Amino acid sequence: MNWRVNLVLIAVFAYCGCFSLAVGQTGPFDPEDWPPTIDPDKTVHYWSANWAFWPMGGNWLEDELLLRDGGDQEINPITIGGHDAIEVQGDYLNVADYSFEEWADDEYIDILMQVYGNAALLNTGGEPREFHFLTGTIPDLNDPSGGTIPVECKNQQWNWILFRVENALRPDGETRYVGSIPANAQGAFSFGGVNDGTIRLQQVPGLIVRAVAWGEQGAFGEPEQINVCSDAPPCPQEPETNHAWIDINAGTSDHIELLNDGDQTIAFEDNVGPAEDQRRAVRPEGSFMNFGITDFYLGQPCNDPRAIKICVEYYDDPALAGAVFGPEAYALDASGGISFFPADRRQVLEGTGAWIRRSWVVPSVNLFGVNARTFTAGPRFNFVDGQVFLSRIDIAVLRVGTHPLAGQEPLADCVSDPKICTGEYGNYCEMDLEAGVQNGLEPGTSGNDQEMIIEEAGPAGDRRLAIRPAFDDGNPSFTHNFVNLAIVNEALGPNTQPPARLAICVTYYDDPALVGESFRPEVYQTEREGNLTLGFTPADSAVSLQGTDGWRQAYFEIPDVKFNGVNQGPQAAARFVFSDKICLTRVQYAVIAPCGPEAGVNLLADCKPVGAPTITGIQRVGERIALTFPTEENGIYRIEGAAGLNDQPWEIQSFALTADGPVDQPNLLGTGTEQTVFLELPVGQVGAGFFRVVAGQ
Repeated sequence: MNWRVNLVLIAVFAYCGCFSLAVGQTGPFDPEDWPPTIDPDKTVHYWSANWAFWPMGGNWLEDELLLRDGGDQEINPITIGGHDAIEVQGDYLNVADYSFEEWADDEYIDILMQVYGNAALLNTGGEPREFHFLTGTIPDLNDPSGGTIPVECKNQQWNWILFRVENALRPDGETRYVGSIPANAQGAFSFGGVNDGTIRLQQVPGLIVRAVAWGEQGAFGEPEQINVCSDAPPCPQEPETNHAWIDINAGTSDHIELLNDGDQTIAFEDNVGPAEDQRRAVRPEGSFMNFGITDFYLGQPCNDPRAIKICVEYYDDPALAGAVFGPEAYALDASGGISFFPADRRQVLEGTGAWIRRSWVVPSVNLFGVNARTFTAGPRFNFVDGQVFLSRIDIAVLRVGTHPLAGQEPLADCVSDPKICTGEYGNYCEMDLEAGVQNGLEPGTSGNDQEMIIEEAGPAGDRRLAIRPAFDDGNPSFTHNFVNLAIVNEALGPNTQPPARLAICVTYYDDPALVGESFRPEVYQTEREGNLTLGFTPADSAVSLQGTDGWRQAYFEIPDVKFNGVNQGPQAAARFVFSDKICLTRVQYAVIAPCGPEAGVNLLADCKPVGAPTITGIQRVGERIALTFPTEENGIYRIEGAAGLNDQPWEIQSFALTADGPVDQPNLLGTGTEQTVFLELPVGQVGAGFFRVVAGQ
């Protein structure tokens, strides 16, 4: 202990002697020590991986910050660039300060971080992005920007970065968002912020951090001094390829070679599998199998790490039931950094006696590989309690950004859970409050910012039990504009399955008092490049009320929903957002399978809105235009007009229902027959010469 104290004193003395000379320096600074621009006399609270950095003054408190873990703020310990660090696996990096009250009087908090130069520092286009920091407690939150990071910092090196974050005053004008807990605080706020943190860095999946330090303004220097990074070493562009494979049974391959040395030796055998489908296959002789990629076909170790999808065909041997295999170790960089794929996501053999095809997506893989010799490689496979036979291996790099193959999925038909193709999981659930039906779907937890009310609603002759967001009928600390429904008993399958294509049908009251108000499923969990993250439906998918004073149906479709839920467990799909107190009486979910005998089947197809009809008649009637077109019963239609067809704005046209009636109808309710509407000339304010009929919900 005395040895450590002496080192601290020496470091402080050294900095005290040179501090006045360091003020004007600019980076890039040595990642092995604090930047020379620091002020040892100012207050600093910090965390560093494996105690990498020493306190520089009496007001520098080591381990005063705590990085929160779990849920949508999950972090994973890794080694990269020669150092221990953490990688953000969720969407947020939430940092708690044991002494958060220290910042109650600070208008700005300087946040110094040592980050690894990967793609997470920039936006998806490779350009600077704004970094936002969530401060405050629910419901009074603030989301200030800390600035941007230069593109040069994506250099596969460790970089010091400084953010200056405003600690603004709360609406009361007296206390700041960081430093105290207001009387109306909700949720887990013991550290003065949200979700057991103090300040949360927003939307940073994949961010790799070695150190985080908070200080009073100027404690580390100025952002323009710190935020200077070394250029990345020269590296060839990523090749215009994304798929390599080897088929042991067919004796063919494309740039994959099975490694056979050290602790990863293999054996080939013929006639493996059931009598009707015997194949030549390979198995490990020990616990590991590794797949070398030849000729740098999928890229170089100096290229950015990418998500890799690996697909195998394996024999589900009855003699090996209970054996486990799948991706294990993979490289994070070209200098020995390694991470490990979660063991609970590997395949457990069931012993069905069949050949099965399945995949895994492993995020942020560097092609340096693990024990790959002169080859590049993706993840190494581990086998426990049995040496499973493989007959084919495919490896795909999921390209992103501006790459010519960005967004392409060469192994789209190889899924991570084959049971979604066999019908073993349910594909339908519903909640019908009026009928008393809760078949795998029920109202979620009502509380915090999503209080919900169940009450009667509807027209006088058709009152039904319904659910709605509370709005001003709930706790005044929140808006309460959400409805969240819980999926129970894994009605649509487990959370381990890949993102599902989900059809949603909602029966709602089209309240005349709420014309123009809208609702939609909004935020949900999904998977991007192997990481669980949040997805959002587009705002224009919302359904607006027309005021027909009846119960209507609205249809939505989400292409990639995970059932992990957002603020709702044990499972949920998307949380609904509302602009007013719209009542729902029935909600139905149906999974549209991508494969198997039910591939493409949509049990809620009848809920889809009708297509836009073809105008069958148009004629002039006095000073009006008469449009005739077929309608579906209870379909909603509107008329739009434009002056031209080339980039002209289409504007909604009011119309009359008779040749001499008032032109005041914005929508038409279909009758199941042809109907005629009448528009004045000129149409609206655009003098339209072109018309179209638009079908809505």
